[in-house]
Amino acid sequence: MSNSKTLSVVIPCFNEENYIGNCVLSLLSNGFPASQMEILIVDGMSKDGTRGIVNELNKSNSQIRLIDNSKKKTPFALNLGIENAKNEYILIASAHSSFDEGYISALFAEMEKYKADVIGGVMETKVQNLTPTSKAIKEVLSNKFGVGNALFRTGIKEAMEVDTVPFGIYKTKLLKEVGGYNLQLIRNHDIELSKRLLKKGVKIMLTPATKCYYYARESYAKLAQNNYRNGKWNLLTVFITKDFNSLSLRHFIPLVFVLSILLPLLFSLLYFPFIYLSLFTFTFYLLALISVTIKTVNLQQTTFFHVLRAFVTLHFSYGMGSLLGLFGYFKKR
Repeated sequence: MSNSKTLSVVIPCFNEENYIGNCVLSLLSNGFPASQMEILIVDGMSKDGTRGIVNELNKSNSQIRLIDNSKKKTPFALNLGIENAKNEYILIASAHSSFDEGYISALFAEMEKYKADVIGGVMETKVQNLTPTSKAIKEVLSNKFGVGNALFRTGIKEAMEVDTVPFGIYKTKLLKEVGGYNLQLIRNHDIELSKRLLKKGVKIMLTPATKCYYYARESYAKLAQNNYRNGKWNLLTVFITKDFNSLSLRHFIPLVFVLSILLPLLFSLLYFPFIYLSLFTFTFYLLALISVTIKTVNLQQTTFFHVLRAFVTLHFSYGMGSLLGLFGYFKKR
């Protein structure tokens, strides 16, 4: 890796006093030269202790900069970070993220090796507080039955080209050329940006050479809230971008699943036997869920029923969010 590479880390955040310190410290201890790195924390005017933590870290680490995001939304924060970045490369991070020691240097080395324009490491889901519920959520968010073919979550053995990466390194010039993130997309702005980059012939690589970590929500209610919003923004993303290819197939599977249960139920009001289609779908889903939980999930630190509930919460909240987004899509047309 060339020692001349310079990096700007962009971290959007709002009310993240429980996570921001861990994120920044993992970057400061990453082994990348401080003189070649700046950390831009773009804060949506936090009301908790986030800004105080950042200001304390800044006292002994001058490369940390706090930038105000008066718009408060994530895509505005990301674009502010891109606009203020002084360096050749940008690492997009999250207040809920942390990084392996040497993560930055490993990604630069892999970027050169594979001649990639964008590169990221495999993401491992973690939780701060270990309870049966949080451990179950962690297991579900790392399982293909929970997150589909999101390879950055489920893991890979060899580096490969993908449609998006978590917390990846980008060429600053490239992000500015495509106009940064779509400010209309409160969710899905990351995958939509990746899709635009792919259309320009950009090479996006995922590597198992190093890891980043994401700290998940730790209650069923917060898991449901987050994934309901994610699901709702799928059809809104298509409506705003006027392009189904701005997302991937995996984003629409929960909607198809929910519709396969609800539509026969509605039709059964006209012709009762349709209800058996709903019962068949739900029974098949439940059997598959039980099989996956027994075969692939680590139940040593949680319980079968905690995992089952986490899967159901994830699938139905995401699917119902997409369904409400679908109604909103047709209402706006």
